[in-house]
Amino acid sequence: MRSERDTLGEKELPQDALFGLQTVRAAENFAVDYHKTNQLLIMSMVQIKKAAARTYQKLSIEPEKYCAVEKACNLLLAGKHTDAFITMALQGGAGTSVNMNVNEVLANLALKELGKEPGQYDIIHPLDLVNRGQSTNDVYPTALRIASITMLRKLSDACDELQKALQRKEQEFEDIKKLGRTELMDAIPITLGQEFGAYAQAISRDRWRIYKVEERLRQVNIGGTAVGNYSNADRKYRFGVLEELRELTGFGLAAAEYPMDITQNNDVFVEVSGLLKALAVNLMKIANDFRLMNSGPGGGLGEISLKAMQMGSTIMPGKVNPVIPEMVIQLAIKVIANDTAITMAAAHGEFELNAFLPLIADALLENFTILTDGAALFQKKCVELLLPNKERCLALLESSYAFATEYTKCFGYETVAGIIKETQGDTGKARQLLEELFQRRQH
Repeated sequence: MRSERDTLGEKELPQDALFGLQTVRAAENFAVDYHKTNQLLIMSMVQIKKAAARTYQKLSIEPEKYCAVEKACNLLLAGKHTDAFITMALQGGAGTSVNMNVNEVLANLALKELGKEPGQYDIIHPLDLVNRGQSTNDVYPTALRIASITMLRKLSDACDELQKALQRKEQEFEDIKKLGRTELMDAIPITLGQEFGAYAQAISRDRWRIYKVEERLRQVNIGGTAVGNYSNADRKYRFGVLEELRELTGFGLAAAEYPMDITQNNDVFVEVSGLLKALAVNLMKIANDFRLMNSGPGGGLGEISLKAMQMGSTIMPGKVNPVIPEMVIQLAIKVIANDTAITMAAAHGEFELNAFLPLIADALLENFTILTDGAALFQKKCVELLLPNKERCLALLESSYAFATEYTKCFGYETVAGIIKETQGDTGKARQLLEELFQRRQH
């Protein structure tokens, strides 16, 4: 065992533990049965620490030690020692605990690189060396922006593939006539292809909105430290770390024009979340339409057939449920709920810092993940595999009064409505009377 001390007291840790005292305190203080901090967020923080270590080497500030820190970063970025990150996703302190977890792990890995024992912080200190020129308040928001851009690009690609799948169905179904509906009631004739074309347009807008919002995420406050006024961050470091971070991430990151704004205000994350919510709404709408069009097989619409994915009932033999659309709808509801949490958390950013950024990060990154996976599954296991029921579409169309709208241009609304009422649900009779009236008018 090794002993570590801070101003609050002393604790014993396992000798080889890569985390330190501050991480242990966080694990004890926030011991809620939830999940741990998002790994992508942690690795984005590690990229920032690596950029800082490279910068200090170039500035000839303790180059041997920062070389060891850089090597420690490389180990983590290669997927090593992920079990050393033990802080919960939801934590007080605006993310200080996860930043300290990263600082301590890197310090102890760097010590090992130098042939020293974990905990020998007089050689490499988690704060004085690993966190030099930094604050949780510029590291955490910058890491969240990097993680968000990473996930945003994956989601944009998933939306692109879903849009293409819907467009292929639009072309495949362009000649299949069916009944259009408004407020779940018979409306006018359309084609199944037109319906899928509208779905594709909605997803296209989502993809474009998500792609464009990256511009706002590229502005970062790294170097702004505590409140965005550059306290304790050397000018050469500020410019150097951003340049290194651009190279490491491949993203066109830019220094915020007013870092204090980025530090205290989280409306950009609310904006991004709102766009993800818009995508969730569209996915839910499309998925629910599929459920309705697939309903049956004997007692529903039956206009399309979704691929049977699994047994539908433990008591009703042969029953098959629309499980993929149902999953997509539930994911969409979760995204909308998370958006509410992000909105409320962002609104509670008092003065120069938002203490609730961990909730924003957890909810936002979860939304990116489930929407990316959900869109891909919806495309591959539902859209690409569904089949049209052409005969059923035509039968429902012909049994409705959808044809009657075309006659209003010639006879007026009231005349056509009167004939429909007169025929009392006999669509064939109504069609005959309207056509006879039309022919007489022509002569």
